[in-house]
Amino acid sequence: MSKRDYYEVLGLQKNATESEIKKAFKRLAMKFHPDRNPGPDAEDKFKEAKEAYDILSDAQKRAAYDQFGHAGVEGAGGFGGARGGGSFNDIFGDVFGDIFGGSGGGRSGGSRVQRGADLRYNLELDLEKAVQGTTVKIRVPTQVSCEACEGSGAKKGSSPVTCPTCHGQGQVRMQQGFFSLQQACPHCRGSGKIIKDPCNECHGHGRVEKQKTLSVKVPAGVDNGDRIRLNGEGEAGANSGPAGDLYVQIHVREHPIFKREGGDLYCEVPVSFVAAALGGELDVPTLSGKVKLKIPAESQTGKLFRLRGKGVQSVRGGAVGDLLCRIVIETPVNLTARQKELLQAFEDEVKGGGHSTHSPKHNSWLDGVKKFIDEMKF
Repeated sequence: MSKRDYYEVLGLQKNATESEIKKAFKRLAMKFHPDRNPGPDAEDKFKEAKEAYDILSDAQKRAAYDQFGHAGVEGAGGFGGARGGGSFNDIFGDVFGDIFGGSGGGRSGGSRVQRGADLRYNLELDLEKAVQGTTVKIRVPTQVSCEACEGSGAKKGSSPVTCPTCHGQGQVRMQQGFFSLQQACPHCRGSGKIIKDPCNECHGHGRVEKQKTLSVKVPAGVDNGDRIRLNGEGEAGANSGPAGDLYVQIHVREHPIFKREGGDLYCEVPVSFVAAALGGELDVPTLSGKVKLKIPAESQTGKLFRLRGKGVQSVRGGAVGDLLCRIVIETPVNLTARQKELLQAFEDEVKGGGHSTHSPKHNSWLDGVKKFIDEMKF
């Protein structure tokens, strides 16, 4: 009887990826494995799927099959054993673990190498430093590999021994129906090793807590929420695993004058009502020095003046933002009797000329209020 095409068996196209091949076999294994579906039909279908997977999951065998068909892999596929090449638990460990990022079905012995944890450091900066860029020194508490035992956790001159519970696998199996679940060995906590004579410095942990000083280069234009990653500056990994990363989280302090929105800066500029009425010039601060701001006559509170290129260039590039100055007309306080008389005389003079001439907004507002009251019929 001729064999079916391996791609057809798995329900795949010839350009299927490695991940798609694994997922297809997983689906068929769940459906036809003899441990779950007794009977000759299920066993034959599982064997066929397993043979197809053995060939297509191997790059060299797959290339030979694609070129020469079944003749190119004669004897390479297939598997021995009365039940189709291993139990359902073995398939779960070898294939399903690969698909979902597991460590496998307990076949690989030895201590499990683990990557160290990532760390976060909150760095507060003044607005000026965030805009211009700077270099700062930070002190970070972290776990580093113990120098006394070189990270093994065992006292110098001794070595860890194989865990008698898991026999160095780091995991133990628990049977639940036809599923065999794996969990970290409770005796060695997943390391596969037992330390009988622990290091005096790290007490068998292989890592010690230490404060380390790092130099962080902050690029110009960073803003609140930006992160700087320092590769390998996190916690040391377990069992000589790679260290994690350190993420420096930027927090820009509130500035007494400026507020930042993206690349633009905003500030409020107090203006006397005389300067607002007659016009004039003011010195306005920017992050690069003072500039002259010309206030036209008859300016009102809330008017925005844009100073182009006086904002911030984002750390991600692009054009430099602008500085937007919002004028706020300031009412004079602590007036003398003479000043009050002069202001009253000014008010009388303005009223004599009519509010519509000197205060157009006031009259339009009164007209709006009158219309509202008439419509509501208070």
